[in-house]
Amino acid sequence: MNTKQAGILFVLLASVMWAVEPVFAKLSYQNSDFLQTSGVRAVFVTLTALVYVVLSKRREKLRVNKKVLPSLIYLAVVGTVFADLLYFFALTKVPVVNAVLIGHMQPVFVILIGFFILKTDKLTAFDYIGIAFMITSGLLVTTKTLENLSTLRLGTSGDLMVLVATIAWATTTVTARRYLKGLDAGIITFYRFMFASIVLIIYLTLTSNLAVANYYQMLVGVVVGVGTILYYEGLKRIKAAQVSAMELTAPFFAALFGFFILGEKVTFLQLIGISLLLMGIYCLSRKEEL
Repeated sequence: MNTKQAGILFVLLASVMWAVEPVFAKLSYQNSDFLQTSGVRAVFVTLTALVYVVLSKRREKLRVNKKVLPSLIYLAVVGTVFADLLYFFALTKVPVVNAVLIGHMQPVFVILIGFFILKTDKLTAFDYIGIAFMITSGLLVTTKTLENLSTLRLGTSGDLMVLVATIAWATTTVTARRYLKGLDAGIITFYRFMFASIVLIIYLTLTSNLAVANYYQMLVGVVVGVGTILYYEGLKRIKAAQVSAMELTAPFFAALFGFFILGEKVTFLQLIGISLLLMGIYCLSRKEEL
């Protein structure tokens, strides 16, 4: 297997992980709540990242410069404690396919933050087209039917929560790009979830809810840890545009897993939304190809 093939395989497997994560989370809610699942998840992501760092012989990199600690703490608080908790709570209200599709609108907000707030990125024609496709995709996915679309029933409170979480994740992506470029992916993952674990463990201890209720909670953590590592390992081996293209498989896997495991249905309008999402990310990735 050559470098490109390995990179494609890693990102493809990472996409499967992103699609499996909300399914396992929903299954864990059978005898637990989103807070307990989030806490156990954070701990097991941390352990998975630590195992990766040790096995890859990068233990010496665990000592990070104090200058990057504020950025790592920001990722932990905003990306994990706030956004992840909001996302997991939203999963109690929306289908898996909604959550994954809205979550994949993150590139839109990364680009907009870079353009309007940081004043660092320039928007190309492909960016504008891609953003339009992805916003339309989100509209179709959340309204679900033509009747809802015609009366502008724009989804549920759960859909809005996923959107807010997605915007929060976008800010952490921009932060990581600007301030954590030199850090290994395993190290970033380890510190992000370690700091979040501390906060969540303290809360669960104070509320007498610190326990592992089922193995799905542990699986969610391992899946997220493995998925993050696979994604960054793939990014090292293939172009960013190719990574974006491979990520497009996540909504399809989410729809399949949601249907076969959870019995969730996907409407025709949502299928159109999935197609527009693919076209949108393709347009955004063209910037990397030029």
